[in-house]
Amino acid sequence: MGSRKVKLGDFLIRSKIPIEIEDHCLYKRVTIRTKHQGVSVRDFEIGSKIGTKKQFVLKAGQFVLSKIDAMYGAFGVAPDEVDDAIITGNFWAYDYDKNMVSIEWLNHFTNSPDFYDLCRRASTGITHRKYLDEDFFLNYEVNLPDLNEQKTIVKSIDEIRVKVSLLENELSHQLTLLENLNQAILQEAVQGKLVPQDPKDEPASELLKRIKADKAKSGKKEKPLPTIKPEEIPFEIPENWVWCRLGEIIQYTENLDIQKYLSPDTIVNYVDIDAIDNQNFIIREAKQKSVRELSTRARRVLKPNFIAYSTVRPYLKNIAIVEDEKDNYIGSTGFNVFKTLDVELKYAFYYLLTPYVNNSFKDLMVGFNSPSITNDQFEKSLFPLPPLSEQKRIVAEIEKQLAKTKQLKEHIIANQQATEQLLKALLHQAFEVKEMEII
Repeated sequence: MGSRKVKLGDFLIRSKIPIEIEDHCLYKRVTIRTKHQGVSVRDFEIGSKIGTKKQFVLKAGQFVLSKIDAMYGAFGVAPDEVDDAIITGNFWAYDYDKNMVSIEWLNHFTNSPDFYDLCRRASTGITHRKYLDEDFFLNYEVNLPDLNEQKTIVKSIDEIRVKVSLLENELSHQLTLLENLNQAILQEAVQGKLVPQDPKDEPASELLKRIKADKAKSGKKEKPLPTIKPEEIPFEIPENWVWCRLGEIIQYTENLDIQKYLSPDTIVNYVDIDAIDNQNFIIREAKQKSVRELSTRARRVLKPNFIAYSTVRPYLKNIAIVEDEKDNYIGSTGFNVFKTLDVELKYAFYYLLTPYVNNSFKDLMVGFNSPSITNDQFEKSLFPLPPLSEQKRIVAEIEKQLAKTKQLKEHIIANQQATEQLLKALLHQAFEVKEMEII
């Protein structure tokens, strides 16, 4: 057994089976997913709606690639389901010499880091529109084992992939368990089960009276919130806690009509919903835009120690505590931006991340393109209010426990990355591509 150096073009033979698209016929079209995720049926289309009339026929078992996205892993072996599908000139189909290569070896070979690198180096053009140079591609040489050794390599890689897949599944399962644990920590926290109650704490009912009195003194008119009915209570809370509505303990930020009060050329530090990192719950970066570039959705004034909570698809948990102070710091009207009144800001923040809130808001959403909850629904949502001293203890314990789970998560992710790198190294060892000197 051994290997020899051959050009790709020695065993890949371009297939061009022409077809003229007829208006009355139905045609099967394909898609090639990136990262070597396979070739599949894209759709079926009537010929009259297909613009490119001169195309080619793809046959099952052929190796096919996208000349535009090959550098991103858009290639693979055509399965039976795409047999006789049509492809444009942007997709290249190849037969392979079965006396030289096996389909299993070819499939593994084209998923190796070296083959990806080959496609990147063989792609030329501008940054966002590079095309594979076919001559350059086919003139690369590889170490091609004989068929018996290919079979041995394939068996070895298949065995490794099974083990890697099992490990990846286990690591993914561990991440799911960690996320479930985080959710349980938050839910227990707002049910009074995370830290012990202290009978010396001032009852939450007194705290709520004080908040209401301070609100009344401010003279600001607010729509009265309905009394909480017993049947609304979702779970039990300790005796020295009290149920209230979220609207009772928050105060919204101002809305600023920037088109009216700022000049068209004024630069605004704008935060849209997509600026929220909903894994770490921070604002990634404000976009600097002129007033003339922004719509009327840019209205919410952002201030330090205010919570920005997206009422659009709230289940995505696009929430962050504003930390920075910036000139003309403005958020989208897709956010409710508020501070808490005599309530620990982070306690309210963590409450909005609980499974209870997430499920409640999911049931209330309306709208098709951007399902949302209304301000009225947000303000009426129930809020379990602990004594102020206990709120501080709860926040401290939440952060202590979440720090531990974060450390475990980072360890698991590091293991995932190490597993991925190990597989790449093994594939690199099995398939090494070298460029043939072109004279």
